[in-house]
Amino acid sequence: MKELLGNILPGYSVYEYQLVLVPHEELREKIAIVRKDFGTNYKLASVGKSRPHLVLTRFVQYGLMQERIVNHLKTIAMGFRPFKVELKDFGSFPTHTICINVTSKVPIQSLVKQVRTNTQRLMKSNNDNKPQFILEPQMIIASKLLPWQYEKGWLEYSKKHFTARFIADGMLLLRRPAGSIPYTIVQRFEFENMPVTTTQGQLFG
Repeated sequence: MKELLGNILPGYSVYEYQLVLVPHEELREKIAIVRKDFGTNYKLASVGKSRPHLVLTRFVQYGLMQERIVNHLKTIAMGFRPFKVELKDFGSFPTHTICINVTSKVPIQSLVKQVRTNTQRLMKSNNDNKPQFILEPQMIIASKLLPWQYEKGWLEYSKKHFTARFIADGMLLLRRPAGSIPYTIVQRFEFENMPVTTTQGQLFG
């Protein structure tokens, strides 16, 4: 995201954030094996180093805004019910990315839309750094592929099968200093399915 850091005020801590859904450990290991196999077969040095997850939103923001963002996300999660995420087979974004398809998109899209409605203003640091909300969720296997890696990889993986599911009972906010690696966990937000009136009172109070 280095190219997104235009017009950032000097002297303030700036972070890249991701809000994600993370599968349970057994499924993370299963996906990590798929990533590792792809990386070995198609000569990718960096594949599989990050924890498998589904990205809900990405944004760049000053650290001083974090507490307000966390409070809003906590309130949204309180009012959201846990839901099942279904993964099936492989998809791609020509000509650079291969992923596992998410077939149960509706509850994820609903969550992303709530986050967008209630926190978009807080996540936008300036006109050059607008938050990105992911309404077509995918579990990335490999990205930034060279043409030959994508073409040969997709020829193979378009015929492969993969089936898994997990219960999303919370979401994680990750951050890293702008332009560096890796991400660290800021906070986990549990989905509690509490009454809407309660959560709205906290959100707008």
